Amino acid sequence: MKKVILILGPTAVGKTALSIKLAQKLNTEIISADSMQIYKHMDIGTAKPSKEELSIVKHHMIDIIEPYEYFSVGDYIEQVIPIINRLHYQDKIPILTGGTGLYMKAMTRGLFKGPEADKKLREKLLKGEESQQGILYNYLQSIDPISAQKIQPNDKRRILRAIEVYIKTKTTISDIQTNLTIPLPYEFIKIGLTAPRQRLYERINQRVDDMIKNNLFEEVRKVVKIILERKPHHSSSIDEMQYLLTFTSMQAIGYKEIIMMEYGLNDKESTISLIKQRTRNYAKRQFTWFRAERDIIWFDSFKEGSIDEIIWQVFTL
Repeated sequence: MKKVILILGPTAVGKTALSIKLAQKLNTEIISADSMQIYKHMDIGTAKPSKEELSIVKHHMIDIIEPYEYFSVGDYIEQVIPIINRLHYQDKIPILTGGTGLYMKAMTRGLFKGPEADKKLREKLLKGEESQQGILYNYLQSIDPISAQKIQPNDKRRILRAIEVYIKTKTTISDIQTNLTIPLPYEFIKIGLTAPRQRLYERINQRVDDMIKNNLFEEVRKVVKIILERKPHHSSSIDEMQYLLTFTSMQAIGYKEIIMMEYGLNDKESTISLIKQRTRNYAKRQFTWFRAERDIIWFDSFKEGSIDEIIWQVFTL
């Protein structure tokens, strides 16, 4: 089987720098595996590669849809496979890099083919949730207790998807994932970047401070304006905020917190503190997710000379 290199690890660990250097050495291209970098206009808060970095090596799966558009893991795989196959045809080894565990899992273990998203059905389900908080999660527990154990009660998007699949297929999403998952035909070389936890958290805090200095608040306001321009009628400000938070793009850390601040639910200082805290929590969850993945070769990205060591290791595989 032909090879695909995966560079994975928590946010702010140094995946972008490594992927660019490795791509230069291998004369290949980079495919982003970040579920928020797919959105246009969301540059600062998603820590996209800079214009200079993008000019050094060709990148894919960055800036491909608007923040009000829906994009599933299936959509991601569907667009990535032709890129991988083209690079293989050119005798190049593709490099996938990112921190979205679901994308990485779909690449390495395969993906089941579920029904398309049904916007009208989702809106109907959400109306029921608005009238009685918790009703969707309770329903999920009754139809698919296995999925309910894996999904947090406040994770509306995943709850909606599990219920949607059941309604449209009469089969639980847990059964489909177990029985209909088709692995992709590649040999994956998995490079994992780790770091001392406290030093990584310090880097995360500094990165958030840099984002604020680079006008993250203004970027969020611009994206909010783009989304609201497509909403025909605005009612109360709270309804408007809830509407914004139904979009996957607005679940990105930093955007969600600033939106809540803009609607009077927090002050600026507390918002910045919350962004840092949630980013650190996210990094912790990423560590947990990737530690469960098999066959990863781990490197300490904070160790001097680690990038050169990783590149040498890849060439010996």
